[in-house]
Amino acid sequence: MELFPAIDLRGGRAVRLTQGDYDRMKVYSGDPLAVAADFYETGARNLHIVDLDGAREGRPVNRDTVAALAKLGFFTEVGGGVRDEARIEDYLSCGAGRVILGTVAVRDFDFVCRMVKKYGEQIAVGVDARDGKVAVSGWEEATAIDGIAFCERCRDVGVKTVIYTDIAKDGGLSGANLPLYQTLRAVEGLDVVASGGVSFESDVAALRDMGLYGAIIGKALYEGRLDLKTCLRLAKGEETA
Repeated sequence: MELFPAIDLRGGRAVRLTQGDYDRMKVYSGDPLAVAADFYETGARNLHIVDLDGAREGRPVNRDTVAALAKLGFFTEVGGGVRDEARIEDYLSCGAGRVILGTVAVRDFDFVCRMVKKYGEQIAVGVDARDGKVAVSGWEEATAIDGIAFCERCRDVGVKTVIYTDIAKDGGLSGANLPLYQTLRAVEGLDVVASGGVSFESDVAALRDMGLYGAIIGKALYEGRLDLKTCLRLAKGEETA
């Protein structure tokens, strides 16, 4: 299983939100590149980057920081405020391996179809769900769209990778929604990255044992609840929880 330590950006700083609430934000570092360098030195080779300002405002805000992070040697997936092809091209040209479409995927699904046809596996869709329903605009706006059904719809038009976040679990340090990811694992032809609440070594091991493609670790890593080196070994099957 691929493991993605996360760097969420707001105002050029590495931060974490709780349940997507911008008023419940904790700053962990004013130097995201130093954070990423520590991840790399520990052995991480994947990086999940979100421009939180961009997600909220619908335009790239932390573009220069994202570009700098994408040049550090990781396989990077980048999201937050990507609403047009120019931003996709820009991030890919900066070195990103995969660009995540979130709000725009819900509001303009034809755009997803066109971008997948043109860029293939370099396009992923971020499905952020609260109580099973997709949320958009930095998680601040709810929809009536079923999250799992939306994943299947994405798969059907050629999307290879979906990053599925259970908002209720995100930042809560209470563990991942394992039954949800077991259900998503059954969606054939789709690589699912688990996001939200991965807080224990047992979470990493369980997601790995499901055969899930990937998992994101964020707040638990920053809070010292998870050791990155151990999690990397767990993800590779070199350790058991």
